[in-house]
Amino acid sequence: MARIMSLAEAVAELVHDGDTVALEGFTHLIPVAAGQEIIRQRRRDLTLVRMTPDIVYDQMIGAGCARKLIFSWGGNPGVGSLHRFRDAVQHSWPVPLEIEEHSHAGMANRYVAGASGLPFAVLRGYVGTDLPTVTDTVKPITCPFTGEELMAVPALNPDVSIVHAQRADRKGNVQLWGLVGVQKEAVLAAKRSLITVEEIVDELTPVPGAIVLPSWAVTAVAAVPGGAHPSYAQGYSERDNAYYTAWDPIGRDRAEFTRWLDEHVYAAPERIGVRP
Repeated sequence: MARIMSLAEAVAELVHDGDTVALEGFTHLIPVAAGQEIIRQRRRDLTLVRMTPDIVYDQMIGAGCARKLIFSWGGNPGVGSLHRFRDAVQHSWPVPLEIEEHSHAGMANRYVAGASGLPFAVLRGYVGTDLPTVTDTVKPITCPFTGEELMAVPALNPDVSIVHAQRADRKGNVQLWGLVGVQKEAVLAAKRSLITVEEIVDELTPVPGAIVLPSWAVTAVAAVPGGAHPSYAQGYSERDNAYYTAWDPIGRDRAEFTRWLDEHVYAAPERIGVRP
């Protein structure tokens, strides 16, 4: 059964230097508070994985947490580039950043393979592209039944996957709904998992289209109301568009970013979460 912990306790126990860490969420339910807690605890040499890294990964990269990024798209949605990401790739600041690029389909299939206990996934989408010439984890494979040449990508099995959801019960069963990406697959593929939630309730009530992550698939749950901000949590909060716009000038300038980091992360009170 999943354990209910504070966010700080969960990150301290589950996220280690050198780990492969996936923080998944697509526009909605992005685990921003968890990413900032990883920064606050000064984790280093992480391989960060995400289909759509946005500003929380920009913050983590700028804080020196990452040595590698495995991804399929990166940007400040609706605004522009991730400037801390660009600075790390182009100028190795604050540390060099290795990148491994895939398509959305490639990343999703890698998570599915990892969640299914398979060593790799097979897809047609990379055939005829130049991605195999720049990404070592795309390899040709011949179908044993038809002789067709396809492409294989290795399974993703993060050391820890972190997602945000609307609620969990006291046994650690997690319920999320709305715009859902690959959270379920990322959790099932991982060795350990942390779910931050808006609230912990006595009983999960049915919601149309909801996904339930069972307690046996979850390592820890932390109650972190507003933990997806500035992204939104359907039924609980709206997207803070002004935050995304305000991030652009902060992320562009190293000194401004460093000031933001000191004031809003390192010197900020921990998001302890709420125990049941």
